[in-house]
Amino acid sequence: MAEPVHLVVDRTACAGHGLCYATAPDLLEADDFGNPVVGAGPIPESQREFAQRAATACPERALTFTSALPPSEEKTS
Repeated sequence: MAEPVHLVVDRTACAGHGLCYATAPDLLEADDFGNPVVGAGPIPESQREFAQRAATACPERALTFTSALPPSEEKTS
């Protein structure tokens, strides 16, 4: 089984171009302001190529494709 990966959005860098959710519509959708919203949980293996393409397509580099768990999802004990 592959290590879980996530897409993380840097909301301060995002300019709402929409290339990411146009590239990976099964993984991302637009909020009311046109910014991307990533679904909960890790990216399924079958969608990883699309997630990488979405991160690469962003002209602002506001998406990160990473194996690290986003801080908002870290579990605390």
